[in-house]
Amino acid sequence: DIKHCCHVLHSTYMGDCSCHGQLHSCLLPPVAKKIARFTLSFNSWHRKKHQDIQALWKHETVQKYLETLSKEYQQVSHLLNADSINDLEQKALRTRWANLSPIAAAFQEIREAERELQELNAMCRELDSRDEKQLLELALEEKETLDKKINMLCRKLFQLLVPKEKYDRSHVILEVTAGRTTGGDICQQFTKEMFEMYQNYADYKRWTFDIVNYMPAEIGGLHHAAAHISGDDVYRHLKYEGGTHRVQRIPETGLSSRMQRIHTGTMSVIVLPQPEEVDVKVDPKDLRIDTFRAKGAGGQHVNKTDSAVRVVHLPTGLTVECQQERSQQINKEIALQTLRAKLYQQIIEKQLSQEQSARKLQLGTRAQSERIRTYNFTQDRVTDHRISYDARNIKVTVARESI
Repeated sequence: DIKHCCHVLHSTYMGDCSCHGQLHSCLLPPVAKKIARFTLSFNSWHRKKHQDIQALWKHETVQKYLETLSKEYQQVSHLLNADSINDLEQKALRTRWANLSPIAAAFQEIREAERELQELNAMCRELDSRDEKQLLELALEEKETLDKKINMLCRKLFQLLVPKEKYDRSHVILEVTAGRTTGGDICQQFTKEMFEMYQNYADYKRWTFDIVNYMPAEIGGLHHAAAHISGDDVYRHLKYEGGTHRVQRIPETGLSSRMQRIHTGTMSVIVLPQPEEVDVKVDPKDLRIDTFRAKGAGGQHVNKTDSAVRVVHLPTGLTVECQQERSQQINKEIALQTLRAKLYQQIIEKQLSQEQSARKLQLGTRAQSERIRTYNFTQDRVTDHRISYDARNIKVTVARESI
């Protein structure tokens, strides 16, 4: 309470005075004035934020767009109940329905809340005309609560409307590498702490964190590590972590008194999306399937039936053979599965070349000038240089930085 703060500050700075802790700016000490200015500024910003959200929600273009999405959601829901659609169309409709469902639900919830707010406004006018002060006070409190609910739902809706990137739902490969340019031991220790931070964050998000590479340093730090992280929307939450991270701190142990000063170090984070396996479709017209007699050990069945299968993919020239089963049909299915795997491998190799470009872009030179974030332990501050944002209480911030 701002009045209580001022009263305490008066007792500390001014002693007894005639204002009795009231907000008299001519008598307030400098600290209290700052608190008052901050509170007024914050309240003004808070009101403006709500007004901006409401103005955006009521904008004609936004309303038309949301109406269009709501109608499309109803049409898709109707089509999913029809029996005339094939499996491919049903899969596409289900995907679209899943994308539209939370938007339509939020849109409907806001509309219902607005109707309740209109009824409350009418009730408040009636109570005011009858001078029912107690009931009016209760109605105004309920109105304020409902107004906050509408603003919260609007923010949720606008977040849902933000276009999703291609790999937002993908799993990731996360790599951490100690910096080479500065810091020495402090870089390796910081790299270990960062890797553990991401591991703890994955545990908090209930993701699977599988370490695939771990190169510890001699002094207890970490040179390099990589992990495969799988779960819901992993890349969406971690995609902005890639880049050079800087640390500024006084090492706790292991240094002489002469070296007890602020040290600076860097480490790099790389985040690469791992798309889910695509279903490689092979056109039968692009295949040449040959049958021949199996060779090798196998008893009486070998060399007596054409159970072995050779499949040639004409566009790429890939050839696979299978003769391990006695049934020609089973060998054909195995050969086609192997062919799809090889075709998929070609797609993966193409993606890997793209990922290598992304990796080089994120890794950079690991120099301090390329930093995206600074962890300053001496000032208890984390700074994101891309958006000029500071966060305090670094021990808590590091634990939840990626949230």
